[in-house]
Amino acid sequence: MHLTRFMVTNFRSVEDSGWVDVDNVTALIGVNESGKTNLLIPLWKLNPAVEGEIQPTSDYPKKHFGSIRQAPENYCFITAEFETGSLATELSSKAGISIEDASLVSVKRYFNGKYAISFPRCEGIADVDATEVSAEVKKLIAVTTRSITDLEVPEQDEELKGAVLAKLHEMDNSLGESLLSVEQASGFKRDLQFLIQEPDSSATAVYGRVAKLLDALELVISGMTRPPPEVGGDVMDMVIGALPKFVYYSEFGNLDSEIYLPHVVQNLQRNDLGPKEAAKARTLRVLFKFVKLEPKDILELGQDFRDEHNNHREPTPEEITEIALKKRERSILLQSAGAILTEKFRNWWKQGDYKFRFEADGSHFRIWVSDDRRPEEVELESRSTGLQWFLSFYLVFLVESEGEHQNAILLLDEPGLSLHPLAQRNLSAFFDNLSNFNKILYTTHSPFLIDAEHLGRARKVYVSENGTTRATPDLRPVEKDPRQAGAAYVVHSALNLNIAESLLLGCQPIIVQGLADQYYLSAIKTLLIGANKITPKLELVFCPSGGSKTAGVIASIIAGRDEPLPKILLDGDERGKRITGELKSGLYNSAEERVLSTDTYAGLAGSEVEDLIPASFLAQVIDRWERNTEIPFADVLRNGKPLIGQVEAWAETQDLILREGWKVEVAKRTKELALKRGISAFDHATISRWVKLFQEFIAVRNY
Repeated sequence: MHLTRFMVTNFRSVEDSGWVDVDNVTALIGVNESGKTNLLIPLWKLNPAVEGEIQPTSDYPKKHFGSIRQAPENYCFITAEFETGSLATELSSKAGISIEDASLVSVKRYFNGKYAISFPRCEGIADVDATEVSAEVKKLIAVTTRSITDLEVPEQDEELKGAVLAKLHEMDNSLGESLLSVEQASGFKRDLQFLIQEPDSSATAVYGRVAKLLDALELVISGMTRPPPEVGGDVMDMVIGALPKFVYYSEFGNLDSEIYLPHVVQNLQRNDLGPKEAAKARTLRVLFKFVKLEPKDILELGQDFRDEHNNHREPTPEEITEIALKKRERSILLQSAGAILTEKFRNWWKQGDYKFRFEADGSHFRIWVSDDRRPEEVELESRSTGLQWFLSFYLVFLVESEGEHQNAILLLDEPGLSLHPLAQRNLSAFFDNLSNFNKILYTTHSPFLIDAEHLGRARKVYVSENGTTRATPDLRPVEKDPRQAGAAYVVHSALNLNIAESLLLGCQPIIVQGLADQYYLSAIKTLLIGANKITPKLELVFCPSGGSKTAGVIASIIAGRDEPLPKILLDGDERGKRITGELKSGLYNSAEERVLSTDTYAGLAGSEVEDLIPASFLAQVIDRWERNTEIPFADVLRNGKPLIGQVEAWAETQDLILREGWKVEVAKRTKELALKRGISAFDHATISRWVKLFQEFIAVRNY
């Protein structure tokens, strides 16, 4: 089973993260205290390789602690969707659904530890009159609003009353004249539930009226959706049994070179350790499991003679022999463990021929390291922090996955934080290699751990307006929301680093407006080069910029003192025209011909980069991306008109909410499908327009 996306709810600082799509390597980018860790840990606790128990005092959100404590079975903290692969056929048979419907399964876990599964592709919109349903919900909201407004409540309930009325007003405004969707109704219900979760609020009049509205919304949602297939115990067991293991690791668990065994014995028996101490204890537990000895056993095997009666007598020859045999046994065990670790680590980490040796001396346990370049043994702590991190992580990975590590999903919290920038970049490349066997999700706030050539696998994590953690694939800075600025800055820093490196390597950057443009143009470039339609002398790198100011800054950095300004491709819509005007009247005043418009190459006015792709091809992608609509987009598509406006109009008629970052997701899927089908999937006129555009790109500089 392959993880495709997940969503965290009701966990620590996360109220509702939104869906987080997962690639082979996924980077969660955010500033300190943005809640990145609180996205990894609940995913780990979905199916942890080892440990990962639910901890109420740590994991329940403090705001709703009492309510969740009373009924943990009502609160889902993690939802994950998996492609079932070869398991789909058997699931189809047992669940009585089609193989296509069984190819995607959703797994939820609740705070009581129980699981629930469903098949999202089975669930759809029922045949109901959306107009009548919308009118009914608006009426319910109005009735509830009036009844609560007229309520006289105690002073301590005034705040609750005001909050509920504000939420009801917001719900009414968001519904407006549009038709209610299942997603919108579910959102209304979820938002109201968060307002009335205090354990004693069931006694208030406000709660009673909101509870009636919640019951009514539940009936509405049930009426709007087809019932899911019956999921029996066999199906549940099959899905849960096939879940990949999740291995979580943070830098707090890095091993020290010298370990005092009595402290280890004490800490491994404690359950009141802080996060740092607990992480360290976990790595030590893994280490000694690998050595196949308990710390207590290592201590006892290394004990010298002790006279229990304190008679100061000398040990007998038999006792001396027994002590010597135990110490020899310990030495052989540690030597064997060091040899095994050396061999396994060498097969996994190709950037050095390291040798490890374990040594125990009295109450102390040490790890010694040497390699082919530095054959003298030194303590682990005297080697680089990078090696300490890799060794500690590898032990956790190897031991906790217990031989199943090729199927495990790795969750790495701030990996390589103390590494040199170049070592961080090498770590990022290492993730690419490891992802051939294991999906990796990691958190970071370092631009050196973000691959600017693969920004599609980055997710921005930030603190939302209500103080909770959110995640989005939209990496742009949001002027209206300064809380997102920190994560966006990291992404832009990574992009600037990539541009600088590209220049050093002699690449040719082309500035575009957004990340979606980067996806489309990268796909077109690959198709044209593969078909020998273009032969660029230098690698074309597409740099997303956003607005005119950012584009100007990037252009200035790229151009330097003596180089001509790079070409910029802008949309032909109103925003693109505004940016074009600002650039031509400013930085590009004497180089207006370098500012290109998609209108020239798409063959229509008001175009965007999406219009470089045949509309019928994009319609296929959109209808695969959004399956739960009554009318497919392909049925309403009109050729010769800009695509984005048509998608937005269609979505409105279908009660489909286009989430933030939807254009990037469609671009990503379009690129995948285009590269899969090849250039033969596109007509001659389209290819000719692409060639014309890319010939203009190639002619940017006179080499």
